Amino acid sequence: MPAAPRERRAARHASTSAEPEPKPRKEPITIDRITDAALQVVATEGYDALTVRRVTAVLGTGPSSLYAHIVNKEDLDDLLIGRLCAQIELPEPDPATWQQQVLDVYGQIRDLYLKYPGVSRAALAMVPTHLETLRVSEGILAILLAGGIEPQTAAWALDSLTLYVTAYAWEVSLVRQRQQHGGEWVLSREDLIERFTALPEGKFPRTRQYAAELTAGTGHDRFDFMVNLITRNLAGEAPEGP
Repeated sequence: MPAAPRERRAARHASTSAEPEPKPRKEPITIDRITDAALQVVATEGYDALTVRRVTAVLGTGPSSLYAHIVNKEDLDDLLIGRLCAQIELPEPDPATWQQQVLDVYGQIRDLYLKYPGVSRAALAMVPTHLETLRVSEGILAILLAGGIEPQTAAWALDSLTLYVTAYAWEVSLVRQRQQHGGEWVLSREDLIERFTALPEGKFPRTRQYAAELTAGTGHDRFDFMVNLITRNLAGEAPEGP
């Protein structure tokens, strides 16, 4: 049954007199939002997927909006590493425990890199300019100097240790990525030992004999060993095994 004329008129008046709802204002593009979006891409899709275009898609905007805040992809890398470094807790340098402090700080960096697959690549060949990245470098340098390390040696040790943790995290990320895609190129320790001990003894006597030692280590044993090896040598101590 059609509506009565009065009802139709009331409905018409209600629809014409009501003010249209205002369109929601877009949240402004900021450096923090750009960094959040970039980290989201890396966390869900891996570092290889990170591009300016991909970040703009996450933000629902166009490239020009990003280029008002960043210069290029390398600028995104700087923002990513800076954001991660902001989470690093730096201790007050202690001459008595400086070696453990170095290991602890680099352990934090390692774990943050591994949280975002492949992001450590962003730190390679980078000249740090982000204040948070520089804060971490300053903190590590302060720890090394507190340990009595000569300034030039401390500076190069900082560079070497940082390069090592970056490469270590990248390799672990690659292994995890390959495991997720079938893992046919990732061998277990048992497989490696079997392959090493099956090698011709005349050509690979040491590899066969020390197959267990070559494949030893769980978790981050090798990481801890390397960082400790460097700091003990800096202090003039005899290197120790794992």
